[in-house]
Amino acid sequence: MTRFTIASFNVKNLIGADREYYQFQQYTPEEYAWKEDWMADQVLSMDADIVCFQEIFELEALEAVVSEVNSRADALNDATIPDKSKRYHRRAIFRKLAVSSYADAALAFAPNAADAGVPGARRPGVAVLSRFGFAEPPVIIQDLPEPLDIPFTPLRGLDAGEAGFFRIKRLSRPILKVRVPIGEQVVTVFNCHLKSKLGEYITPKGADFAPEQDLPNYDAVGRALGSLRAATRRMAEAWVLRREIVAELKAGNPVMVLGDFNDGEHAVSSEIIAGETPFKNYQWMLRHDAENYGDRYSEEESTAISTQIEQLRLHSAEKLFVRQSLRDMVYTSAFGGVYESIDQIFLSHHFLPESPGSLGEMEYFSVFNDHITDGSHPEAPYNKLASDHGQIIAHIHIKNSPDTSELKR
Repeated sequence: MTRFTIASFNVKNLIGADREYYQFQQYTPEEYAWKEDWMADQVLSMDADIVCFQEIFELEALEAVVSEVNSRADALNDATIPDKSKRYHRRAIFRKLAVSSYADAALAFAPNAADAGVPGARRPGVAVLSRFGFAEPPVIIQDLPEPLDIPFTPLRGLDAGEAGFFRIKRLSRPILKVRVPIGEQVVTVFNCHLKSKLGEYITPKGADFAPEQDLPNYDAVGRALGSLRAATRRMAEAWVLRREIVAELKAGNPVMVLGDFNDGEHAVSSEIIAGETPFKNYQWMLRHDAENYGDRYSEEESTAISTQIEQLRLHSAEKLFVRQSLRDMVYTSAFGGVYESIDQIFLSHHFLPESPGSLGEMEYFSVFNDHITDGSHPEAPYNKLASDHGQIIAHIHIKNSPDTSELKR
């Protein structure tokens, strides 16, 4: 049996000191030192075998964090783990106290194709850190080989040419696909950071800013249109990710999808990624080719439809844990006093113990969110240099595989 942990960590704008990432935003050397220290402490505490990072502007800054984690892990183990000369070195407690470095881990970075390195106009990428390495070279998905045209159906009474369509050629941030060898299995991991809920506003030619950004002259309707653009883009990006997921599942590969979805589990974009939830009984439904009231799906067809949908569906690790533990207080972000989960870990049916051909299951789900607040509660701790996202970790075991616990040290 192989046990491992996999985590998602939106770090909030990781870049070196004195480097302007967004307009008028940069870290002093002291601020950067604090951020690197905080991140190293978080990664060390998480001690996850696979970490999916979002909002990485520069690989060098992440490498510096990982190097600091390695130094701290070695120092902590030297201080707390007895060597074999001590008669009590086999006590189980020391297996829990030991932490692992990433000295032999593999690190994949997907820079943002829209990042030209211009100060004040930088764009973040994503990265995956894996103690198991990668079975194949990582794949970056951002610039689409062909533009994605999403046509709309015409409303009744309109011609097809009047229906319109939405087109994207590039995702707002890259999706990083890696295949990770774990025991006897290879798991396909997707790390994503979908378009945020911040509105997209169009700056008129010759203007310095979009009218909707002029808040003293508040344009409620224009700002609502900006939110519509952002949501449409986010859902289109979710569909691109879904297409890649389905290809992996149809190839028989177990899949995990992690990252900042910028939406809750039940949002349309998240449901696009996860896939449909089957109806209880398709025998209630009229057939697609029905010619009369009695043309409904048979019991055999109902079972076949549900089976097909379940084979291509993903499941929220958070929801699986809530169901197991009866907890209902999991959140990874706070804005305007609203605490919600927008960072997700989705698992394919291979990690459901009740699923035919199950490879294993999730045993536990951890959330690091004590640092999360948005200023709505004056007594809450806050530091703008820490991440504005909580970190989430799924604890997985895979059956019928050699025990790789020794890889932890």
